[in-house]
Amino acid sequence: MKHRLQVIAVNIIKSRDVYLSGGTARPSNFHSFGHAKRLSHTYFTAVKPPRTSSPVTKSTCRSAAVLAGAIAFWIISAPIAHAEAPASDTHGRGKIRLAEVQKHGRNAETKWVTRGARVYDITDWIPGHPGGEVILRAVGGPIDQYWNIFTVHKKQEVYDILESYYIGDIDPGDLIDGHVPVEDIHDPFENDPRRDERLHVHSSRPCNAETPTDGLGAFVTANDIFYVRNHMWVPSVSESDHKIVVELPDGEEKEYSLKDLKNRFKATKVIATLQCSGNRRKDMTQESRSTNGLQWNVGGISTSEWTGVRLRDVLADAGFPVDEYPDEVRHAQFMGAEAYGASIPIDKAVDRRGDVLLAYEMNGEPLPPDHGYPIRVLVPGTVAARSVKWVNRIVISEDESPSQWQQRDYKCFGPNVGGNPDWSTAPAIQEMPVQSAITSLRDISPHSQHDRKYLQVYGLEEDSVAVEGYSFSGGGRKIVRVDVSADDGRTWHQAELLSDEGKGAKAWAWTRWRWVIPRQQAGRCFVVKAVDEAYNTQPSDYESNYNVRGNLTSSWHHVGYRPPDT
Repeated sequence: MKHRLQVIAVNIIKSRDVYLSGGTARPSNFHSFGHAKRLSHTYFTAVKPPRTSSPVTKSTCRSAAVLAGAIAFWIISAPIAHAEAPASDTHGRGKIRLAEVQKHGRNAETKWVTRGARVYDITDWIPGHPGGEVILRAVGGPIDQYWNIFTVHKKQEVYDILESYYIGDIDPGDLIDGHVPVEDIHDPFENDPRRDERLHVHSSRPCNAETPTDGLGAFVTANDIFYVRNHMWVPSVSESDHKIVVELPDGEEKEYSLKDLKNRFKATKVIATLQCSGNRRKDMTQESRSTNGLQWNVGGISTSEWTGVRLRDVLADAGFPVDEYPDEVRHAQFMGAEAYGASIPIDKAVDRRGDVLLAYEMNGEPLPPDHGYPIRVLVPGTVAARSVKWVNRIVISEDESPSQWQQRDYKCFGPNVGGNPDWSTAPAIQEMPVQSAITSLRDISPHSQHDRKYLQVYGLEEDSVAVEGYSFSGGGRKIVRVDVSADDGRTWHQAELLSDEGKGAKAWAWTRWRWVIPRQQAGRCFVVKAVDEAYNTQPSDYESNYNVRGNLTSSWHHVGYRPPDT
């Protein structure tokens, strides 16, 4: 035990030295890690003073939170070292049967994990684990499959910490070729739902799949083909047991069940588009340079009618002064049941016209598991990464979420900046830039009865090309014009904006557009660009907007065209 405390103490001291010296310690591959304030409620339970409104107590709590966060920063700030596992030292240690390991699971007094053929009692480490209770998914069995997901653990510093909890080796009689049998390894994704076969899958574990292009034509996207962006597994949660805890700046907490939210607050419907920051990343890779991340085409975007309660109303009920809050309160942090975390500015969270919801329905049905059942955050006009699914904790804070997805992944840098930037120098992505894409190029002919009626609407009687797509801008900014070119951007025409009826205080949903041109006027490449009400428009090329993560790809969208007779 003494050695374990020394390991933790050294980690805290190292973190403190970097933090106080103005170093660059920042969350790195922060996949399983939670929030510093949350850690202060667990790791520092023994030393935390009673909650009061006194300045001294607040300062003490903040210091505890900084120290707790320092543990996470120290563990994850160093570059990943592809080190070998520590050499086996079984002197004086016994052999442990797998059945015994399995008795030390989530509900046991002491909690064990295995890594390879070694066994560790991590009971004392769990309260200080930067990822919070997500580690409890692994106790009673192997931790290897989780570390394959959260690769931040695969470095010597983490190996050293784990080794301080070593208690013995798995009995060789329980191993097959020196490994834990497959049937004894828990699959984190075993409860993931089945997905519609029409989705274009980029990765299955975790699931990331885009809406098929023929599904992008409707104003509201069907639930089963709404694009899926998961960072981890889909957690097993139930409506009856799920709770959301709201934590205020003074540390006071209030808990809500889904039943509480439905019974005590007015239901609100908002039609809003969610777009992944990596939507159209494939275009940037093809037209500029290689980018890191899933190579989304144009389907990392979808629209739904969301039903829920206003976050503003819930915060007011919890005791937060939504109209006159302290200047030092800057952010609303959200945490999901699977350990994902993000935050938004407090101004957006409490804006009367911001339409931020705790949503529990999607297109009139309970949220599907992939989309946050039983409840998620909906932040209209903002990158979808902030609309946290399976939300179970909301923290009102002077600080942003310290999660990987707030501090690193969803940021943009200049075209000249490589893959290891100083992440602290760029703000986290919030509102999305203006965007548009071509989703359909269709040849139509007056020889078809259906097409003939379609052509008559546009005053045409000859073979033509119908071009359709979507346009969208963040912050609720309305699309006022869509320009389309049939000759790779040399000449332009204005598309028809379809008059879909949205719901919400601002233009939270995409604007569909259509343009029909005689085939004889069509060149070999169609191009589209959109303009929003602030007269923001899309850049013409990809190189000037290049960033190594491929985020916020919003350059003119080009689609090649081949006439049917060629």
